Formats: sequence, C-alpha cells, structure tokens
Amino acid sequence: MDFINFKIHHKDSFVVVEFKLTREIEPSDLLKINPPDAVKEGFASKGVVISGRGPVWLYGFLIHFYHPTKYVGVYDPRLSAAVVVETHTQDVKIGDLIPVFLE
Repeated sequence: MDFINFKIHHKDSFVVVEFKLTREIEPSDLLKINPPDAVKEGFASKGVVISGRGPVWLYGFLIHFYHPTKYVGVYDPRLSAAVVVETHTQDVKIGDLIPVFLE
C-alpha cells in the first residue's frame, strides 16, 4: 500500500482517520487498501471522522469500512467540522456537525 498513508488522531469521543494519497488511484486499488482496524486500534466504540483528499468512491469505501463504529463523519475543512453521515447512536444524528481541530 505505498499509494496511501493513514494517520490516526485520537480525540475524546471520536478518532480522526486521515489519509494521504501519494499518487492518483484507480478503482482496482480499493482491493489493496487496508485501513486502520477500529477494533484492533481500540476505537470501535467511538465515532470515526474521515479526512483526506481523494475520490468520492474512496470515501464510500471508507464509510462502509467504518460502518460498525458508533458513527461516521466526513471532515469538511470549510466548516472546521465533520458532517455525520452514518450513526448507530441517538447521541449523534445524521447531519450533525462535530467540531474537529487537527494539529
């Protein structure tokens, strides 16, 4: 997986999974991507915020991958927040904004 790098930022109630592409990717590259495992990394019971510049289908793949977590949000730098797009808790609703401050 030399074409994508992941970095994890631990926050109180969520984890930011930030990715950086080192080259343009193709749909067939999805079969080679191994995102940080929420269970192994110990954040399955938290929300996950996805951040990075990539194609919409990569975001679809990552949202599906992190579906079992408490909620999934997509970071929007214009809002300095993540927009919740999937949830398994009544604490957070679809469309909620989660403030995110990345170092």
